[in-house]
Amino acid sequence: MSSSSFSSSTPVDVGADVSGARPVPVLSYSPVVLSVPGRPVDLQVRVSAPATGTDLPVILLSHGHGPSHHLSSLRGYAPLADHWAAHGFVVVQPTHLTSRTLSRLVADAPGAPDFWRSRAEDMTHVLDRLDVIERTVPHLAGRIDRTKVALAGHSLGGFTAALLLGAGLDDPDTGKVVHLADPRIKAGVLLAAPGRGGDVLNGPMAAQWPIIGAVDFSTMTTPALVVAGDQDDSRHFTDVGPDWHADPYTLAPAPKTLLTLFGAEHGLGGIAGYDAAETTDESPERVAALARLTAAYLRTRLHPGDTAWAIECEALIGGPDPVGRVESK
Repeated sequence: MSSSSFSSSTPVDVGADVSGARPVPVLSYSPVVLSVPGRPVDLQVRVSAPATGTDLPVILLSHGHGPSHHLSSLRGYAPLADHWAAHGFVVVQPTHLTSRTLSRLVADAPGAPDFWRSRAEDMTHVLDRLDVIERTVPHLAGRIDRTKVALAGHSLGGFTAALLLGAGLDDPDTGKVVHLADPRIKAGVLLAAPGRGGDVLNGPMAAQWPIIGAVDFSTMTTPALVVAGDQDDSRHFTDVGPDWHADPYTLAPAPKTLLTLFGAEHGLGGIAGYDAAETTDESPERVAALARLTAAYLRTRLHPGDTAWAIECEALIGGPDPVGRVESK
């Protein structure tokens, strides 16, 4: 078993959240190692949780497939994970088999290189083993509310999230439609997720990642927030322009909400890591706003009657200098 680390940090104080509560210190533990039969390597996850509180909801966070070596793993997405944990969520981040940290170990494994099924199954395995995670992570036992589970994913992680939220997929190996939805997941956030396939999937990378265009959003029934940057022009996949990343909203049934961030490119300001050089649109202010909005959306979805989403939208969208626009159905 790999060695584990346990760290405590006090998040940057960006002010009280919508409930008036200050962010609390975060306890982070990694790796929690889960043995999964048939998986070429053990499933490793990072768990971040607030130092205090009980009945904590869970956010599963699926990483993307960016150029950095370590951000596409349990080590990435600290700007979001830290904020969510500091504001009352238990954040669980697996290292998927697509991670560059595993490329030499799994290059010839079944499902390579996209590992689309394994990525979704990683999240199911995590939910199946929440009891193990609770026992393993110090000071976490008995603090999780397993009835309140959400899922977030960026880029390829958004593709993975779509499958778990109900989207179908045409399996290229069998020709049959596959559904991997997990009913334990009550809400989702898709961050710069890929859009539809067909004739619009015509960029130079489309042939290398045909699985991207195999998703059918019409069955993605779980409530979700779709986040798209109005400057996220993914020409390597499509010539449709930034609207392609809004497809999971446009083509999915209600209830769905679309948050379009002004000036945002694929990194949405730099959510994959603090000071990541690969971020083409670095904006700490945008990242902070996105962290607040996503936390508020999930809090309201997981706690019916909570007004966090409405309050944050009024503050960040409805003011004189909005970070983006919101529409819902």
